[in-house]
Amino acid sequence: MTTVADLPQTANEPKKDKRLNSAAFKVVPETRALRDQIRAAATEFARPLDRSKSLTKPELMALGETLLAQLQLGEQYLGFTMVCLANEFWREQLQAVPFHRRLLLLPHCLKNAEGCPADYDEFGLDCRKCGACSVADFKTRAEDLGYKVLVSEGTPIVLKIIVSGHVDAIVGVACLNVLEKAIDKVLLAGIPCVAAPLLSSNCKSTSVDDDWVFELVNLQTPAPNVKTKTYLHLMRAAHGLCEEPELSRLAPRPRATTPPSAVVAGEGDRSDPLVVHENIAYDWLAQGGKRSRPLITLAAYDAMKGAPATRSAEEMHLPDAVKRVALAIEAFHKASLVHDDIEDDDTFRYGRATLHRQYGVPTAINVGDYLLGLGYRLVAKERKELGGDCTADILNKLSEAHFRLSEGQGAELLWRDGRDKSLTALDALKIYALKTAPAFEAALYAGLRLAGPADHYEKPVHEFAKNLGVAFQILNDLKDWEGDSDNKMVAGQDVLSARPTLLLALALEGATPADREELLTLLSGTHSRDNDQLLARVRILFSRAGIFAKVEKLIDKFQAKAEAIADEIEPVELRELLYYLVDTVLERQPKSEAEPALLQLLPVLGR
Repeated sequence: MTTVADLPQTANEPKKDKRLNSAAFKVVPETRALRDQIRAAATEFARPLDRSKSLTKPELMALGETLLAQLQLGEQYLGFTMVCLANEFWREQLQAVPFHRRLLLLPHCLKNAEGCPADYDEFGLDCRKCGACSVADFKTRAEDLGYKVLVSEGTPIVLKIIVSGHVDAIVGVACLNVLEKAIDKVLLAGIPCVAAPLLSSNCKSTSVDDDWVFELVNLQTPAPNVKTKTYLHLMRAAHGLCEEPELSRLAPRPRATTPPSAVVAGEGDRSDPLVVHENIAYDWLAQGGKRSRPLITLAAYDAMKGAPATRSAEEMHLPDAVKRVALAIEAFHKASLVHDDIEDDDTFRYGRATLHRQYGVPTAINVGDYLLGLGYRLVAKERKELGGDCTADILNKLSEAHFRLSEGQGAELLWRDGRDKSLTALDALKIYALKTAPAFEAALYAGLRLAGPADHYEKPVHEFAKNLGVAFQILNDLKDWEGDSDNKMVAGQDVLSARPTLLLALALEGATPADREELLTLLSGTHSRDNDQLLARVRILFSRAGIFAKVEKLIDKFQAKAEAIADEIEPVELRELLYYLVDTVLERQPKSEAEPALLQLLPVLGR
């Protein structure tokens, strides 16, 4: 049997980030005969692979390189070969999933670009009645079998479908550009997924080997003996904590006079201000986001119990006391976001107006305080179930995280509002370690402590969370220059809000005296302010100082430190979870292309 140990790296060794030039993924074999040759070879090559553990992208690359060498074919076909190998890795598990639990994801570029009569609805392209292109053929066949079908890219509905538990496997059609970026996420998620690459990346009226797509859609066999470990069941459990009716079951609404379903529908008593305030708080707690912190708590608890939830949903056992502590972690996080948005006067959160923009600053402050109280209450009420020592340890860790986060935020605010804008890299890193790392640490520690004594984990968990949190915050600073469709709908908010980022600190330290003086002037607000021009100029000054390359290297450095700590952790189930957190929290994509829908299958842990 071929295992991970046969590859250049193992799960027990420090990971090396093998970054391949993306050009190697672009070439689809030019002839059908060559595509069939690689597919057939991949079937035989993948047959002995150990499917009990997920592959990583570097491991899949190594397998692809070996197979191409055996076939005496060039590296330009590596992306295509990796897709073929991944298909064979997942084939048995996908074809055992009932059709009605599968999603067929099709790209809009397959449609007939000239005169396509179909319209997009909230679920993608509505084309069942049209027969003008192969999209309708694929869609009709899949829907007849019971599939859910999306003809779309870039829509958050994919994430919602996956995490909320509506589908358990994916059949995808996409260009190699998309599949290159999707492979890592699919492998990390442990979602059975097979794909047919488009024959070109033109993004308009492209084509695919139709019979290959139909073959993948029609796959069906009994369940295999071995299933790959996945965190999907725990993701769904974390997601469900904040969904009704589970939310109100775990955290009963003391003022509610209507059932949770009516509250969600916007009904109920609007005249009682106590009820209105409660509904605002619970609505905010239920808002989107990755729900990554409760996931960390649930997954850490599960790992210490032998990680049964990574094998199947049926084996997952999460007592209500564990769920309530995880929900408390999310309540603290949502409270910190309310207060953070007020202090930074942010406009958007979760794709909608921030709470203080909707209800005013006083009400938003109070809702944040309410959620803090709710979090402590959820933990304290479980003291009989958890025991006094366990409850006290968790509350102590949560209050410590609350204290340190407030310190970091306070330092940032004082710098922002002060006249002296000088900033060192060490200053920025201290703020990062206080603002970001404590939340990861508290979530991880809580899960471990719920499973038993955790004294010997305190130091490594602290160091792991510190390095992971700092690396994540640096990565978040980089992403601020791109914007996103969720929280930072406008790029450059860190600069516009004059936040003390590491990018700025490195620029002030490494710029020429003239550039440093210009940066300080731009930050002072004494110049004529045009936001677009300001951001353009700061970007030039950052680039001239080589800042973007420097922080990429710093991310790698802190990631390596976090992985080195994980290397020494026992049991192996907890070590695997820490590797998973590093991979997902610090997941990076090429910046030149927009992230498509297929890449949104796995929540990236973050703020």
